[in-house]
Amino acid sequence: MKYALALILVAAATFSFAQNDSPNSNGDLSPAQRSVTEAQRLIAEKPGEYNGYNALAIALIRRARETSDPGYYAQAEDAVEQSLKLSPNNFDTKQIQVSILLGKHEFPSALEAAQTLNKQVPDAVMVYGLLTDANMALGNYQDAETSAQWMLNLRPGNLPALIRAAQLRELFGDVDGSYELFEMAFQSTASTETEERAWLLTQMGRLRLVSGNTGAAEKLLQQALAEFLNYPEAMGTLAKVRLLQQRYEEAVALSQQCYKSVPSPQNLYELAEALRLAGRKDEAKKAYADFETRSLVESSAKNNANRELIFYYADYAHQPDKALAVAKQEYSWRHDLYTLDAYAWALHVNGQDAEARKQIEAALAVGIRDAQLFRHAGEIALQAGDREAAERYLKESAELNAMGSEQARITLANLTPGR
Repeated sequence: MKYALALILVAAATFSFAQNDSPNSNGDLSPAQRSVTEAQRLIAEKPGEYNGYNALAIALIRRARETSDPGYYAQAEDAVEQSLKLSPNNFDTKQIQVSILLGKHEFPSALEAAQTLNKQVPDAVMVYGLLTDANMALGNYQDAETSAQWMLNLRPGNLPALIRAAQLRELFGDVDGSYELFEMAFQSTASTETEERAWLLTQMGRLRLVSGNTGAAEKLLQQALAEFLNYPEAMGTLAKVRLLQQRYEEAVALSQQCYKSVPSPQNLYELAEALRLAGRKDEAKKAYADFETRSLVESSAKNNANRELIFYYADYAHQPDKALAVAKQEYSWRHDLYTLDAYAWALHVNGQDAEARKQIEAALAVGIRDAQLFRHAGEIALQAGDREAAERYLKESAELNAMGSEQARITLANLTPGR
């Protein structure tokens, strides 16, 4: 997916992945590495022009998403600083600044900056992409939908708008529609853009997974790995497929490989979960402990593993007070549906089921069809004394045949013995 300058910069925060600076599967430089090299050549040839520094910043943002290394955002900020010294009011550079904020998960600041740019140039198509990303991350879904629609109205069929529309379709419960849009984006993506093609295939595979179609999910994820060897997000998603297939040792191996490529707290948590389900209790215990230590270090930052930390405290460590403390911290600045789910679950394990129900139902009201969220809603409704709602939510979860469905079936069987 080779975008023009503005197209790349608003898409950059959407993707994130592979770890070190080693070449990809065919021994060549990755697309982002090639972009960095080309930008450095431009700067060497014309050091007094800002365009080369803009190109370098965009390339570094792309590299950040390839490696999941936030250090590249600091390098991108340095490039932007040089660009602004040469052209202080350059609009493209200011858009890149917003992309960096998005990549660092500084969503409130990104939204404010994007709104400022939108007022300056109301018909700048790609600013609407920045607005969409920030609003989605914060849970402002109506505003996100409006911005995405403006992208399509101003430039029908553009790829960044298709991707954002696909993401919103899933959140609003139209999984098939989301898949179709991702597929359209994939078919329009250049074969040389291996990482972006792998990302799109991974999203398509994930959508098949959340719908319970593990066979189709596996096929798409293998295709993603053929596009980009050892692609971490594809490996992590394939590990979830293996868990659903009860092929636990294979899930562990994939999770280990994913964590080795991208040693983030989130991936460490997934590895701990796989080890636990594989019955490797001592290894799981150590992995969980390491996860807690690492995630607490960055818990107060915006780019964190707080959602995983909440579930760790709630479901594994059985420390409900800590789960709620982290959940309140995250809830204080963003209300996306996944944060609402984690907050609701933390409230639930602390016995605050009336408020928990309010939060989980607010999450589900967006339209998302997710087995884990339905299971949480069912357990919360059950504890709140609403058996009818509990059965309805648990059945929704069970019928999806996805992550969370098995536990929903167990709870449902205990709720309705003899069925």
